[in-house]
Amino acid sequence: MSLSALVVIPTYNERTNIPVLVTGLMKHANVRVLVVDDNSPDGTGDVADSLSAQFPGRVSVLHRTTNRGFGRSYIDGMKQALAEPVDVICQMDADLSHDPEQLPSLIAAAERADMVIGARYVPGGRIVNWPLKRHVLSRFANVYIRTVTRVRAHDCTSGYRCWRKEALASLPLDQFFSDGYSFLVEMLFEAHRRGCRIAEVPITFVERREGESKVSRAVLVESAVTPWRLISRPARTGESAAPAKTS
Repeated sequence: MSLSALVVIPTYNERTNIPVLVTGLMKHANVRVLVVDDNSPDGTGDVADSLSAQFPGRVSVLHRTTNRGFGRSYIDGMKQALAEPVDVICQMDADLSHDPEQLPSLIAAAERADMVIGARYVPGGRIVNWPLKRHVLSRFANVYIRTVTRVRAHDCTSGYRCWRKEALASLPLDQFFSDGYSFLVEMLFEAHRRGCRIAEVPITFVERREGESKVSRAVLVESAVTPWRLISRPARTGESAAPAKTS
């Protein structure tokens, strides 16, 4: 890989999964990891510190103790990542649903795109171990988001992503209002609004192997409301009225 990458991984009670994920990522040259632990009561932060000692200079840990939340964790992690000398900043879930072996294809696509989505709903993309209800809900959510926001991506809710550093830096992270998984939609919408080049590459998504899903009723409600809040927000100075390109 010619591009250097820093992978931001938010964690909450993932002590079993994070060693497997980080070890898999360490197999790739030019890849570093920032674990953003949200004061996990199961000791995930301590496990992450051990990994940092095991892989000095390649794994770092940000311990958060206030304003717990998925979106808040990503914002703090991304701010720290933007200060690092890397070309690409990536996002991954800590539950092993995102395969580290597929990361190089996302990074390679960032050679020609500002934002790359690891997509389940493009040719070659797959989902493993989901019940029919989850398939239907996810498909509906993506159609709903595309219809309301006019974003052209096929997989608007995927959390496996890579950003060119300059593209991520252009987003108004401090002004984001979403905190659940709709934070991913808000990021995509802002990139689309700015005319960022958006690419999608196929991935195989595997349902989490350990721990419990963080998707709650409150998260689903926020996800339903967020697209309408986004389109009602006035465009800011410097934003492009032209649609983003998706490939």
